[in-house]
Amino acid sequence: MLVSNSNTSRFVLTGFPGLEGYYLWISMFFSLTYAMVFLGNCMVLHVIRTEPRLHEPMFYFLAMLALTDLSMGLSTIHTVLGVLWGFIQEISLNSCIAQSYFIHGLSFMESSVLLAMSFDRYVAICNPLRYSSILTNDNVMKTGVMILCRSTLLIPPVIIRLKFLNYCRPHILSHSFCLHQDLIRMACSDIRFNSIYALALVISTLLLDAVLILISYVMILHTVLAIASREERIKSLQTCVSHICAVLVFYIPIIGLTMVHHFGKHLSPLVQVLMGNIYILFPPLMNPIVYSIKTKQIRRRIQRLFYLKGA
Repeated sequence: MLVSNSNTSRFVLTGFPGLEGYYLWISMFFSLTYAMVFLGNCMVLHVIRTEPRLHEPMFYFLAMLALTDLSMGLSTIHTVLGVLWGFIQEISLNSCIAQSYFIHGLSFMESSVLLAMSFDRYVAICNPLRYSSILTNDNVMKTGVMILCRSTLLIPPVIIRLKFLNYCRPHILSHSFCLHQDLIRMACSDIRFNSIYALALVISTLLLDAVLILISYVMILHTVLAIASREERIKSLQTCVSHICAVLVFYIPIIGLTMVHHFGKHLSPLVQVLMGNIYILFPPLMNPIVYSIKTKQIRRRIQRLFYLKGA
């Protein structure tokens, strides 16, 4: 059992406790999942880039979402599959800190993009005459820069401090990747700054974004219900279905993982591992599928793309 107060020490990555004999099959499943994540999100990006009719704010935000999901897959694939294939068992502190920075930063980025997409839907439905003047290409670009800055510049204070903590408890991570809450659990130093700052960060990003998304949909629903035509009401709501699915796909795993970490101490370690992998992989896997099925423009472009290749 690794126990040390040296910041050059290494941490043991946890695979699937009790299922070591099935790692070959599990690794095949995860390899297929990562392949679908990469192919699905690359397909969405390719379709948006090559189809001039999709060069609109809604699809620019979708491209940001696909890039974020692609990056999340790239940030975890080497440790998740490395553990399953037997190539990796441990990770250095510096690598662990870097990975946790990317995982948490990309989570905040995805939340921010979903908020921007909800604003896009709000303007399109509640103020359609001003849509083109509000969501100009310049404003979309500025929004993208703000999302990038918000996701990358707020995290370093709490992540950098991990480098200067003493880790004297067993260096066994709960997952096959690194999370901030996992590292501070093993620290013997004063972690009040990390705990308070991390909580404030979650409240000011994930929670605030969720509240603003909810408010935007309350206002959208109020506007839609005021439309006299039933067909027009359904048509307006259908433009929001993909985004609502993406919001649920993102927030439900986060809530589930948080509940397991805080209130699931009595549960099997396998439950934590499963929830962690769902949190990491479910949104990047499902978002391309949801948008390909529910968004008519993307669905038709993909069908046309495969038709041309088949011909």
